[in-house]
Formats: sequence, C-alpha cells, structure tokens
Amino acid sequence: MDPDVVRIIREYRTCEFTTLSNGSPQTWPVTPLLLKDGRFLIATNIGLPQKAVNVRRNPKVSLLFSDPTGSGVTKPGAVLIQGDAVSEDRIVADVSSEPDLAELAETVFARQPQGSSFMVGRLGRLLFPYYCMRILIHVTPRRAYLWPTRDFTEPPQQVDVTELRDVV
Repeated sequence: MDPDVVRIIREYRTCEFTTLSNGSPQTWPVTPLLLKDGRFLIATNIGLPQKAVNVRRNPKVSLLFSDPTGSGVTKPGAVLIQGDAVSEDRIVADVSSEPDLAELAETVFARQPQGSSFMVGRLGRLLFPYYCMRILIHVTPRRAYLWPTRDFTEPPQQVDVTELRDVV
C-alpha cells in the first residue's frame, strides 16, 4: 500500500462523503474511521439521518479525501474511494458500547475538542439529546484512486483496495 494513501486517509480531518438522493448527489463533510477489515465507518446522528436514508435507497457512495487543512501532512495528495455502503437499522445510544464507534468518537473529539465537549456535556445533551444517538454506516471500498499532488487535471493512480485491510 502506498504510504501516502494511508497517511491521507488517517490524517485528513474530514473527507467529502457523497450519496445519491433521487439521482442527485449530496455531499457532507464527515470524519470516517478506517477499520481493520478495510471498510470505513461513518456515523450520523438520528437528528440528521439523510446520509443513512440515501444509503438505504442507493448504496453507491464515495469518500474524497482532498483537503489537508489541519492534518500536518507535508505532501498533500487526494484519495477517492468508491464503494458500497450499508446503513444499520439500529440506533446506537451509547457510543462506548461499540468499540469501533468509540474509536471514531475519540478521533472526532480529538480533532474538534471544543464543539464535541459541549455536545456530550450535560448542557449539550439537554439541548440536543439526539446528538449522541448514532446510526452506523459501513462503506466497503470497490475502487480507489490517488492524485499524489492534488492536481485533478492529471489522471489518478489506481490503488488496490484490498491493501486497505490490516493497515490500521
């Protein structure tokens, strides 16, 4: 696995998660977690379930890691993951009950300490009780591409997605 691909996936603060809604693309900034089996975990709260709704309608999604802001990556590139997503039917009310979700939450809290601490604090839970209630979305990569310099006028390099397994 190209170390630049892994560094981009691990260190970029967010990526652009795109789903289809009635045939039109919808994109959100998300913080995904690369799992040991090569899939990505994304979580959305029950107050903003559109990502999960779209995935249930059409599982084709993409993750574009294109913005290195705040990542510390010195040779920023871009990685596009195209894959199939599954949105779970259950709601996870206790983030710590799922090890992968707990790890994702730790990553988000580390990257957004002020906003996250408010939302999980007493006042945040009182004002926004749904915030910590999560729907899990798992993305299985089917294709991946790398732009080593983020020059999107150049053709990308194809990446073997099977190599995403066990890089964590």
